[in-house]
Amino acid sequence: MKKLISLPPHMVDYLRRKNDPAFSDYFFTSDPADKKLGSGGGAAWLLKESKENEDPRCDFLEWISREKRVLIHAGGQSRRLPAYAPTGKIFIPIPVFRWARGQKINQTLLSLQLPLYEKIMENVPENLHTLIASGDVYIHTAGKIPQIPQADIVCCGIWVDGEIASRHGVFFFDRKSSFALDFMLQKPDTETLQQLSQTHYFMLDVGLWLLSDKAVTLLMKKSGYEKGGDEIHFYDLYSQFGLAMGNHPTIIDPEINALKVSILPLHDACFYHYGTSKELVSSTLSLQNQTYNQKFILHKKIKPHPAIFIQNSRIDYPLTAENSDIWIENSYIVNHWQINKKHVLTGIPPNDWSLTIPESICIDGIPIGENEYVIRPYGFDDTFSGSIHDSDTRWMGRPAKEWFVKRGIPVSDDLLFRTDDIQFARLFPVCSSSEEMLSVLKWMIHENENETVREIWLKNRRFSADEISSQADIQKIMDSREALLNENRVALSKNYTKSVFYQTDLEEQAHAFTKNHLPLPPPLPSDSDLLMQMHNLMFRSRVLELSGFSFQEEREKAFSILRKGFIEASGLKKLNPHLNVHPDQIVWARSPVRIDLAGGWTDTPPYCLMEGGNVVNIAVELNGQPPIQVYVKPSEKLAITLRSIDLGATEVVADYPSLEQFYTVGSPFSIPKAALALCGFSPQFSGKTYSSLQDQLRQLGCGIELTLLCAIPAGSGLGTSSILAATVLGALSDFFGLQWSKTDIGKQTLLLEQLLTTGGGWQDQYGGVL
Repeated sequence: MKKLISLPPHMVDYLRRKNDPAFSDYFFTSDPADKKLGSGGGAAWLLKESKENEDPRCDFLEWISREKRVLIHAGGQSRRLPAYAPTGKIFIPIPVFRWARGQKINQTLLSLQLPLYEKIMENVPENLHTLIASGDVYIHTAGKIPQIPQADIVCCGIWVDGEIASRHGVFFFDRKSSFALDFMLQKPDTETLQQLSQTHYFMLDVGLWLLSDKAVTLLMKKSGYEKGGDEIHFYDLYSQFGLAMGNHPTIIDPEINALKVSILPLHDACFYHYGTSKELVSSTLSLQNQTYNQKFILHKKIKPHPAIFIQNSRIDYPLTAENSDIWIENSYIVNHWQINKKHVLTGIPPNDWSLTIPESICIDGIPIGENEYVIRPYGFDDTFSGSIHDSDTRWMGRPAKEWFVKRGIPVSDDLLFRTDDIQFARLFPVCSSSEEMLSVLKWMIHENENETVREIWLKNRRFSADEISSQADIQKIMDSREALLNENRVALSKNYTKSVFYQTDLEEQAHAFTKNHLPLPPPLPSDSDLLMQMHNLMFRSRVLELSGFSFQEEREKAFSILRKGFIEASGLKKLNPHLNVHPDQIVWARSPVRIDLAGGWTDTPPYCLMEGGNVVNIAVELNGQPPIQVYVKPSEKLAITLRSIDLGATEVVADYPSLEQFYTVGSPFSIPKAALALCGFSPQFSGKTYSSLQDQLRQLGCGIELTLLCAIPAGSGLGTSSILAATVLGALSDFFGLQWSKTDIGKQTLLLEQLLTTGGGWQDQYGGVL
């Protein structure tokens, strides 16, 4: 499956130079610099460029049908979220969800988006090869993807209330029909929604469309492309193509009207938009607060305010509850700063500044050239649209022209290049030193009459917001982010009780620690959370292994802690076994084996403790007989005699040390020895104290003979060892009058396997015993 992504030109150049194997199945390109294409034209351009890169001579229809493709638009101007305009919003770093397990500490909006897109494409009908998605949204769903209908176009939708729907594209379908599209509207007001809801259901367009080869060919035609050499022009996928779709479209276009369009409802999905500076914070906050259940939140940190997000940064400033709506990324913030609220701070280089940032002011530092930075202040709610002469055009939260009037600067095209659109006005100076950056920044964001700095602003090169994206040094941005991320990795590992470190993808962390020679976290204190101790030891083990050092000792310590935790959590009672049969009686226990149909290993600790598990299995017999059998009977000899019929082995156990030698994996009698220990025939698990094993057997009134018959060998994949352990425990429960239920036997089997150091889960013994 190929991923085609449109990005800003410098980001495309960076990714092509880097040639990262992780992007081997990606194609990156940017829209032509001299014209706007819109979402439809942009999709057509992306397909055209990809085809010419792969096979320029191939017929388009043949090429488009060869494989599945995901197209993501991420090369826009990002006027309302300028901080990530140079790299494209698709590469916004997204904080690890505090309730999630196994997320990468360096995850981006792209890495979060793709799993859903890939899951959908795995299940599409044969005629659908192309998925088109927006680069500034994240759709989170834990539910099952419904069956994807056969249609020319399938649009994904989610249920929302009218207030949210009024700000986006909306699909309407008749209440009396299925999910066939009736028509689509862009940003309908709440009154319109109210009227239409009497006869129609409506769903939010999440910007996720599946197109047949027929629909893709038509989209290419509408965008100006029918054959090689054709010029692609502006065409909007949503307001032009979309409004012509459905049974009763609002735009009449016979070719598009003829397409069959269905809605795919993502019933349990949530929609998060990353289109503005405000949404950067609010969408991340909503994601973090999907649950307040502290059982799912491994770390124990209470932030001064929940809407504070800091990533890939070195910050010495003490944030408090007064600070809210804060996003700091790839930045250095020292304690001389004064931060308020509603800030996006990105790319701030190392500094020792004394700087007060007014509320709702954002700052980006963008490396340009060898040792220069463009410093860009703007407002939290700025949209970077409109003429500077227009009083409705705002910059830094106020009418843009006021800024020029107060500083005595003329608003002219000669000075600013373009004043008809603030996006293209050259407002942001290039600075060559930290001192110059600070003085210019203070002058720009405060009521400052410093004539010297005014002259710097006038004489220095200046870039517009649009030019910044085309001039930014992406390599320096990414290098800085990576260096700060590595600092943060170490800091998070040290501050483990209040950080997400041990709930992240520790395999990715281990490779990063090894590659960058980061200091290995020390073992955690013995009074730390047992699960976190285990994560710590397994992480240390993996880093040592990747570094070429001995690692087995750390790994064994981790499993030892797991065993300890299970024994402690089981509430295991010390037992006083007594003889529950007559001298001439035998307890005979038999069990089938099990075949695992689905969910194998999800029942195994520690995975099942963190994620839960679901298993489907069936019990089977061999030649009409349960293949696992156990016999227990009294013996006149005051010893424990163990026999295996299938292995032809016998062992006589006369003392506690011999009985407790059940740690030897592969020994024919490890299982019955551990089972007897759990039944109270070991000082560790006995409710009474005996001078010796013989003394305990004397008070029991007899010795014990235990015989095993296993007609299916261990390692067959049929749960043989676990079911044998459950069968032995069941026989001993009856023999000693322990009155264990089948559920008790299942739990005791899990403990037994932990004692044996082999580990194990739940499904084997339950599959054979229940």
